[in-house]
Amino acid sequence: MVVEQEQQKTKRFALFLATCDSEFVKKAYGGYFNVFVSAFGEEGEKWDLFRVVDGDFPDDDDLDSYDGFIISGSPHDAFADADWIVKLCSVCRKLDEMKKKVLGICFGHQIITRVKGGKIGRARQGPDMGLRTITIAKDNEKLGLYFGDEVPASLAIVKCHQDEVLELPDSATVLASSEVYQVEMFSIGDHFLCIQGHPEYNKEILFEIVDRVLNMKLMEQEFADKAKSTMETAEPDKDLWQKLCKNFLKGQI
Repeated sequence: MVVEQEQQKTKRFALFLATCDSEFVKKAYGGYFNVFVSAFGEEGEKWDLFRVVDGDFPDDDDLDSYDGFIISGSPHDAFADADWIVKLCSVCRKLDEMKKKVLGICFGHQIITRVKGGKIGRARQGPDMGLRTITIAKDNEKLGLYFGDEVPASLAIVKCHQDEVLELPDSATVLASSEVYQVEMFSIGDHFLCIQGHPEYNKEILFEIVDRVLNMKLMEQEFADKAKSTMETAEPDKDLWQKLCKNFLKGQI
Protein backbone atom coordinates (compact mmCIF):
# COMPACT_ATOMS: atom_id res chain seq x y z
CA MET A 1 0.00 0.00 0.00
CA VAL A 2 2.80 2.42 0.87
CA VAL A 3 4.55 1.67 -2.43
CA GLU A 4 1.33 2.30 -4.36
CA GLN A 5 0.85 5.63 -2.60
CA GLU A 6 4.42 6.65 -3.43
CA GLN A 7 3.85 5.76 -7.09
CA GLN A 8 0.71 7.85 -7.13
CA LYS A 9 2.66 10.83 -5.82
CA THR A 10 5.36 10.58 -8.51
CA LYS A 11 4.96 13.41 -10.98
CA ARG A 12 5.31 12.40 -14.61
CA PHE A 13 6.37 14.64 -17.47
CA ALA A 14 6.97 14.20 -21.19
CA LEU A 15 9.32 15.99 -23.55
CA PHE A 16 8.15 16.25 -27.15
CA LEU A 17 11.50 16.59 -28.90
CA ALA A 18 11.01 18.31 -32.25
CA THR A 19 14.65 18.29 -33.31
CA CYS A 20 17.38 15.71 -33.78
CA ASP A 21 20.29 15.51 -31.34
CA SER A 22 23.45 17.02 -32.78
CA GLU A 23 26.68 15.06 -32.38
CA PHE A 24 27.91 17.75 -29.99
CA VAL A 25 24.85 17.57 -27.75
CA LYS A 26 25.00 13.78 -27.71
CA LYS A 27 28.66 13.85 -26.70
CA ALA A 28 28.43 16.72 -24.18
CA TYR A 29 25.05 16.02 -22.59
CA GLY A 30 23.85 12.65 -23.80
CA GLY A 31 21.16 14.36 -25.91
CA TYR A 32 18.72 17.26 -25.61
CA PHE A 33 16.49 15.20 -23.33
CA ASN A 34 19.13 15.48 -20.61
CA VAL A 35 19.46 19.21 -21.21
CA PHE A 36 15.74 19.67 -20.54
CA VAL A 37 15.58 17.35 -17.54
CA SER A 38 18.62 19.05 -16.03
CA ALA A 39 16.94 22.45 -16.44
CA PHE A 40 13.40 21.61 -15.36
CA GLY A 41 13.39 18.22 -13.69
CA GLU A 42 13.60 17.45 -9.98
CA GLU A 43 14.47 14.39 -7.94
CA GLY A 44 11.70 11.82 -7.68
CA GLU A 45 10.00 12.76 -10.96
CA LYS A 46 9.62 10.53 -14.01
CA TRP A 47 10.44 12.06 -17.39
CA ASP A 48 9.72 10.38 -20.74
CA LEU A 49 11.12 11.28 -24.14
CA PHE A 50 9.05 11.25 -27.32
CA ARG A 51 10.95 12.08 -30.50
CA VAL A 52 7.97 13.63 -32.25
CA VAL A 53 10.22 14.75 -35.12
CA ASP A 54 10.55 11.03 -35.91
CA GLY A 55 6.83 10.35 -35.46
CA ASP A 56 7.13 9.05 -31.88
CA PHE A 57 4.12 10.03 -29.77
CA PRO A 58 2.46 8.69 -26.61
CA ASP A 59 -0.80 6.81 -26.99
CA ASP A 60 -3.85 9.03 -26.58
CA ASP A 61 -4.97 6.87 -23.66
CA ASP A 62 -1.70 7.61 -21.85
CA LEU A 63 -1.87 11.42 -22.07
CA ASP A 64 -3.84 11.76 -18.87
CA SER A 65 -1.12 9.99 -16.88
CA TYR A 66 1.22 12.96 -17.35
CA ASP A 67 1.30 16.06 -15.16
CA GLY A 68 2.87 18.21 -17.85
CA PHE A 69 4.52 18.39 -21.25
CA ILE A 70 7.28 20.37 -22.95
CA ILE A 71 7.43 21.00 -26.70
CA SER A 72 11.01 21.76 -27.72
CA GLY A 73 12.45 24.02 -30.35
CA SER A 74 13.04 22.78 -33.89
CA PRO A 75 14.71 23.77 -37.17
CA HIS A 76 11.37 22.99 -38.85
CA ASP A 77 8.59 25.51 -39.51
CA ALA A 78 5.64 25.31 -37.14
CA PHE A 79 3.36 26.36 -40.02
CA ALA A 80 4.45 23.42 -42.19
CA ASP A 81 2.23 20.39 -42.82
CA ALA A 82 4.62 17.46 -42.42
CA ASP A 83 2.79 14.45 -40.99
CA TRP A 84 4.49 14.67 -37.60
CA ILE A 85 3.72 18.40 -37.27
CA VAL A 86 0.05 17.83 -38.09
CA LYS A 87 0.03 14.98 -35.55
CA LEU A 88 1.67 17.22 -32.93
CA CYS A 89 -1.02 19.85 -33.48
CA SER A 90 -3.69 17.19 -33.01
CA VAL A 91 -2.13 16.02 -29.73
CA CYS A 92 -1.89 19.64 -28.53
CA ARG A 93 -5.60 20.10 -29.17
CA LYS A 94 -6.29 17.07 -27.00
CA LEU A 95 -4.04 18.45 -24.26
CA ASP A 96 -5.85 21.78 -24.51
CA GLU A 97 -9.20 20.06 -24.01
CA MET A 98 -7.74 18.18 -21.04
CA LYS A 99 -6.26 21.42 -19.64
CA LYS A 100 -2.88 19.72 -19.32
CA LYS A 101 0.15 21.90 -18.56
CA VAL A 102 2.18 22.47 -21.71
CA LEU A 103 5.37 24.53 -21.88
CA GLY A 104 6.02 25.56 -25.48
CA ILE A 105 9.57 26.65 -26.30
CA CYS A 106 10.46 28.40 -29.59
CA PHE A 107 8.92 25.99 -32.16
CA GLY A 108 6.59 24.81 -29.36
CA HIS A 109 5.59 28.42 -28.69
CA GLN A 110 4.64 28.74 -32.34
CA ILE A 111 2.85 25.35 -32.53
CA ILE A 112 0.53 26.35 -29.68
CA THR A 113 -0.13 29.65 -31.45
CA ARG A 114 -1.18 27.69 -34.54
CA VAL A 115 -3.32 25.24 -32.58
CA LYS A 116 -5.18 28.04 -30.83
CA GLY A 117 -5.97 29.97 -34.00
CA GLY A 118 -3.15 32.51 -34.09
CA LYS A 119 -0.83 33.22 -37.02
CA ILE A 120 2.87 32.40 -37.38
CA GLY A 121 5.35 33.05 -40.16
CA ARG A 122 8.79 34.36 -41.01
CA ALA A 123 10.02 36.99 -38.56
CA ARG A 124 9.22 40.40 -40.00
CA GLN A 125 12.57 41.88 -38.95
CA GLY A 126 14.56 38.79 -39.77
CA PRO A 127 15.98 35.84 -37.80
CA ASP A 128 17.54 36.22 -34.39
CA MET A 129 20.40 34.40 -32.67
CA GLY A 130 22.17 35.40 -29.49
CA LEU A 131 21.49 36.61 -25.98
CA ARG A 132 18.62 39.10 -25.84
CA THR A 133 16.83 41.02 -23.12
CA ILE A 134 13.04 40.87 -23.16
CA THR A 135 10.66 43.12 -21.25
CA ILE A 136 8.30 41.46 -18.81
CA ALA A 137 4.68 42.64 -18.70
CA LYS A 138 4.04 44.91 -15.73
CA ASP A 139 1.56 44.10 -12.97
CA ASN A 140 0.61 40.72 -14.39
CA GLU A 141 -0.97 38.73 -11.59
CA LYS A 142 -0.07 35.38 -13.12
CA LEU A 143 3.63 36.24 -13.36
CA GLY A 144 3.57 37.35 -9.75
CA LEU A 145 2.38 33.88 -8.80
CA TYR A 146 4.93 32.12 -10.98
CA PHE A 147 7.93 34.11 -9.75
CA GLY A 148 6.80 34.15 -6.14
CA ASP A 149 8.92 37.16 -5.23
CA GLU A 150 9.15 40.43 -7.13
CA VAL A 151 8.56 40.05 -10.87
CA PRO A 152 11.68 41.14 -12.79
CA ALA A 153 11.32 44.04 -15.22
CA SER A 154 13.34 42.18 -17.83
CA LEU A 155 15.07 38.86 -18.41
CA ALA A 156 18.01 37.78 -20.56
CA ILE A 157 17.41 34.70 -22.68
CA VAL A 158 19.10 32.88 -25.56
CA LYS A 159 17.25 33.37 -28.85
CA CYS A 160 17.58 31.17 -31.94
CA HIS A 161 14.72 31.45 -34.46
CA GLN A 162 13.68 32.67 -37.88
CA ASP A 163 9.89 32.67 -37.37
CA GLU A 164 7.64 34.57 -35.00
CA VAL A 165 4.08 34.93 -33.78
CA LEU A 166 2.41 37.36 -36.19
CA GLU A 167 -1.04 37.29 -34.61
CA LEU A 168 -1.83 36.03 -31.13
CA PRO A 169 -4.76 33.70 -30.48
CA ASP A 170 -7.75 35.56 -29.03
CA SER A 171 -7.43 33.68 -25.75
CA ALA A 172 -3.74 34.56 -25.23
CA THR A 173 -2.20 37.05 -22.79
CA VAL A 174 1.18 38.60 -23.67
CA LEU A 175 3.65 38.18 -20.82
CA ALA A 176 6.80 39.57 -22.46
CA SER A 177 7.90 41.49 -25.55
CA SER A 178 11.01 43.11 -27.01
CA GLU A 179 11.97 45.91 -29.35
CA VAL A 180 12.11 43.45 -32.24
CA TYR A 181 9.34 40.95 -31.44
CA GLN A 182 5.94 41.85 -30.04
CA VAL A 183 5.35 38.38 -28.58
CA GLU A 184 8.27 36.94 -26.63
CA MET A 185 6.11 35.06 -24.12
CA PHE A 186 2.40 34.44 -23.65
CA SER A 187 -0.01 32.28 -21.72
CA ILE A 188 -3.42 30.79 -22.36
CA GLY A 189 -5.44 29.98 -19.29
CA ASP A 190 -3.41 28.27 -16.60
CA HIS A 191 -2.28 25.41 -18.80
CA PHE A 192 -0.28 26.87 -21.72
CA LEU A 193 2.93 28.88 -21.26
CA CYS A 194 4.84 29.78 -24.42
CA ILE A 195 8.34 31.26 -24.69
CA GLN A 196 10.00 32.31 -27.96
CA GLY A 197 13.50 32.06 -26.51
CA HIS A 198 15.32 29.06 -25.06
CA PRO A 199 15.37 29.00 -21.24
CA GLU A 200 17.19 25.64 -21.42
CA TYR A 201 20.11 26.87 -23.57
CA ASN A 202 23.53 28.01 -22.42
CA LYS A 203 26.48 29.67 -24.14
CA GLU A 204 28.05 26.36 -25.17
CA ILE A 205 24.90 25.12 -26.92
CA LEU A 206 24.29 28.43 -28.68
CA PHE A 207 27.85 28.63 -30.00
CA GLU A 208 27.67 25.08 -31.36
CA ILE A 209 24.40 25.85 -33.17
CA VAL A 210 25.87 29.03 -34.63
CA ASP A 211 28.96 27.18 -35.88
CA ARG A 212 26.85 24.37 -37.34
CA VAL A 213 24.50 26.74 -39.18
CA LEU A 214 27.48 28.77 -40.42
CA ASN A 215 29.17 25.64 -41.76
CA MET A 216 25.96 24.79 -43.60
CA LYS A 217 26.25 28.24 -45.23
CA LEU A 218 22.83 29.24 -43.90
CA MET A 219 24.14 32.44 -42.35
CA GLU A 220 26.87 34.99 -42.98
CA GLN A 221 30.04 35.17 -40.87
CA GLU A 222 29.11 38.67 -39.67
CA PHE A 223 25.74 37.42 -38.36
CA ALA A 224 27.47 34.54 -36.57
CA ASP A 225 30.06 36.84 -34.98
CA LYS A 226 27.36 39.20 -33.73
CA ALA A 227 25.39 36.30 -32.23
CA LYS A 228 28.43 35.08 -30.30
CA SER A 229 29.44 38.58 -29.19
CA THR A 230 26.20 38.94 -27.23
CA MET A 231 27.46 36.32 -24.75
CA GLU A 232 31.04 37.48 -24.36
CA THR A 233 30.32 39.26 -21.08
CA ALA A 234 26.72 38.32 -20.27
CA GLU A 235 24.71 35.24 -19.33
CA PRO A 236 21.01 34.32 -19.51
CA ASP A 237 18.95 34.64 -16.34
CA LYS A 238 18.95 30.87 -15.93
CA ASP A 239 17.77 30.70 -12.31
CA LEU A 240 14.79 32.97 -12.88
CA TRP A 241 13.79 31.11 -16.04
CA GLN A 242 13.96 27.81 -14.22
CA LYS A 243 11.86 29.20 -11.39
CA LEU A 244 9.22 30.48 -13.79
CA CYS A 245 9.05 27.29 -15.86
CA LYS A 246 9.10 24.92 -12.91
CA ASN A 247 6.39 26.81 -11.02
CA PHE A 248 4.22 26.78 -14.11
CA LEU A 249 4.86 23.18 -15.08
CA LYS A 250 4.68 21.66 -11.63
CA GLY A 251 1.54 23.48 -10.56
CA GLN A 252 3.27 24.76 -7.44
CA ILE A 253 1.17 27.91 -7.28
